[in-house]
Amino acid sequence: MNEPEGLRFRRLNRPQILTDETHEPQYKNTSTYSGKVFRVTLLTLVAFLLFPLLVVVFLLDSPIHPEAFSLNEPPLMTGCYEPNLKLRQAERLFEEHLVGPESLANIGDVLYTGTADGKIVKIDGRNFHVIATLGKPPCGSREHEHSCGRPLGIRVGPNGTLFVADAYLGLFEVNPVTGDVKSLVSTEKKIAGRPLGFVNDLDITQDGKKIYFTDSSSRWQRRDFMHLIMEATADGRVLEYDTESKEVTVMMENLRFPNGIQLFPDEESVLVAETTMARIKRVHVSGLNKGGMDTFIDNLPGFPDNIRRSSSGGYWVAMSAVRPNPGFSMLDFLSQRPWLKKLIFKLFSQEMLLKFVPRYSLVLELRGDGVCLRSFHDPQGLVAAYSSEAHEHGGHLFLGSFRSPYLCRLDLSKV
Repeated sequence: MNEPEGLRFRRLNRPQILTDETHEPQYKNTSTYSGKVFRVTLLTLVAFLLFPLLVVVFLLDSPIHPEAFSLNEPPLMTGCYEPNLKLRQAERLFEEHLVGPESLANIGDVLYTGTADGKIVKIDGRNFHVIATLGKPPCGSREHEHSCGRPLGIRVGPNGTLFVADAYLGLFEVNPVTGDVKSLVSTEKKIAGRPLGFVNDLDITQDGKKIYFTDSSSRWQRRDFMHLIMEATADGRVLEYDTESKEVTVMMENLRFPNGIQLFPDEESVLVAETTMARIKRVHVSGLNKGGMDTFIDNLPGFPDNIRRSSSGGYWVAMSAVRPNPGFSMLDFLSQRPWLKKLIFKLFSQEMLLKFVPRYSLVLELRGDGVCLRSFHDPQGLVAAYSSEAHEHGGHLFLGSFRSPYLCRLDLSKV
């Protein structure tokens, strides 16, 4: 073997040093392949999850057709609106025995209320019993509410009888002694060409000749009240029932969720809580300004429900949801975003949506001119939840609720 041949042999058979770099191309190919598999798997999973959502978004109809509307920036919760814990000093009465005592009235020291199962209940001290039933069983479920009845506003008339607004059945007069029930206005009859879809609250003049009541919507019933709030339908009305002629007259219309109603002292106007708009309107029902309407108080820190007289000459206003400032108000945020409301109602039920609304009970006492005097709060609704009315009697404030299974009583001397 000559030298060139030996050199060539040694070069061909030179031992190779194995390093990480030697197999780098092989690992690069493996990594690329694995990355592609991961990306394909991830995209498939995302598509699998998004497909039902896209079907819901583009193919299913939304149950609501919301309108955009404007709310002012919520007032700062300072001064008269300063948060406190005063409602937590209330005591619960008849817990798990009275479900949804929305509104209250008293004859002497005896209280009367309507419950979620369509009953009118008499409360005497620590005892209660049913005196009347407005609808027909079965009761106790959303599906049967329209036939069972749902008494909301309740008042005592000048002759000592009870006047009741039932959300589904209309206006009634109830004898508190015998339990006899008389239908005054039935929802089976259209008023001015439109049905009474959501009869809510009422008040009666001192002579008993006129009853003023709210119909919150012709489109939505009480069991769909969240649909009404979110859609912001302006189809609510204030109506007058003449107890002598038996005629019903529309006094004001195109309101967004007219709720609680309270006669002004001169009985020429009524205060109406326009819940969706977080304000109280004054509707003139007689006198020189009859047919007119102005604002009693605007931009409230919450969404008002029932309005009742206070012993100071002003008014109690109950609210079950607030517009925190500082903070975030979902309803304020959504007011200008109807497309988002549609999407929400495609994805979630009313019961699910209620879980996203913070439980915060608030009661305001307003002066006769609408200026705030004081406020009682229960953040998180730990004691008094879903407050719908504040009824003052005997130095106490009785708190009704459209949902809670109890009645609350607050000693005003302690707050």
